[in-house]
Amino acid sequence: MTTPVQMNSLLQQMRDMQRIASRDVSPQEKLNTSDQAAAPSFSNMFSQALNQVNEMQKSSSALQESYIRGDSGVDITRVMVASQKASIGFQAVVQVRNKLVEAYKDVMNMPV
Repeated sequence: MTTPVQMNSLLQQMRDMQRIASRDVSPQEKLNTSDQAAAPSFSNMFSQALNQVNEMQKSSSALQESYIRGDSGVDITRVMVASQKASIGFQAVVQVRNKLVEAYKDVMNMPV
């Protein structure tokens, strides 16, 4: 799943590389260019993922409540699909968290 922000970042990096390749540039200038097009940090990406999962769960809950109230615009298929999306998103975040904890424990158990 690629977001427009990622695509814009990728395009910018490709343009920078093309510009560097098309002319003779000093190594220091190459380093400065790569710093400008730095990728977002893992913590920001994980935080965004958590926020997206939270929004999916909120919308799923709202659809469930609307269906229970008997709103005519909400059918059971929409409710079930939203519920499954929220569930899968939550499971994915939990698995990433588990892998992070496992990696942390492995690093802490390494001999110095």
